[in-house]
Amino acid sequence: MIRLHFSAADLRRVVLAPRPDALFETALSVRLLLGAPTVHRGRRAGVARWQHAMRGNPVSRAGILAELVRRDDYLPDFLLQPNASGFSDAVESAHALPASRLRQDLGQLLGRPGDMGKRNGPRPDGVRRLRELAEGSTRGRDAFARDLHTYHGSSIAGLWPHVTTSAAADRTLRAEMLLRGGVDALLTTLAPSWRWQPPVLHLPSSSTYDVPLCGRGLLLVPSFFATRPFLGYHPDEPTVLVYPMNDGADATEVSAGALAPLLGRTRAAVLAALRTPATTTALAERTGTSLASASQHAAVLRNAGLISTERTGTAVLHTLRPLGQALLDGGA
Repeated sequence: MIRLHFSAADLRRVVLAPRPDALFETALSVRLLLGAPTVHRGRRAGVARWQHAMRGNPVSRAGILAELVRRDDYLPDFLLQPNASGFSDAVESAHALPASRLRQDLGQLLGRPGDMGKRNGPRPDGVRRLRELAEGSTRGRDAFARDLHTYHGSSIAGLWPHVTTSAAADRTLRAEMLLRGGVDALLTTLAPSWRWQPPVLHLPSSSTYDVPLCGRGLLLVPSFFATRPFLGYHPDEPTVLVYPMNDGADATEVSAGALAPLLGRTRAAVLAALRTPATTTALAERTGTSLASASQHAAVLRNAGLISTERTGTAVLHTLRPLGQALLDGGA
């Protein structure tokens, strides 16, 4: 469990990134193709379609990027470039980083010779290329940038318009939560398995540690490919939290239809609509029901353990619980 500790200053400095981090998304996509384990084992619809389309795609196209993301629990911080305006800009920023920064971030990949040759460890040729990059050599930097462009062009560029469209919808959702219930509502509804217990945000992780935000705030970056939270650190800047963006719209209509005989058509629609957390008012608008009806159906679903309801400020927010999510996804 990762625990992010907020001060009053941090809560005033929670910011939504305008777009996904193109470089980090590219790295995360390679991580998925390599079969990296994740805390959240489910696959969202858009990601599952992309993985199916990439079957047979040689990961060798990723070059050194496959070595950078090979370890299970670590991604170098310099792959996070949330202030870049696009992929090329992010690659240029990473290419120009000081050698000291590259050595610092790559030290965890190169510091354990016993990892060489393991499935999740760097291969011998990969170690050489990582060392060249860590030294900040022109050859290492240029190979890094070239591999990024080659892989991105073959595997991500065609999908990117869909990623940015999904991110825009996610940003609209987060903005709605912020407007209706403030920062409490925003943090409460980031992900079903994350817990906001003021002033601490609890994130699922295979490791346990505490992260004080130290008054510098938090930058929330949506991700299409992330299936667990990732944190990034830059001196004197807000901590970066990469979170899986909402991607449930694809399955809502089908799930509601499949569940209608069990729950009733309206109640199934209410449950499916909560793939995206909602207030009672928003829930009524999405399902075309009255406020009273939406509230009544939500109460039944809540009593059955399928959703949770929390009051944040003046708003009441309904969110899927794991059982409700599993029911919609067809899980056991």
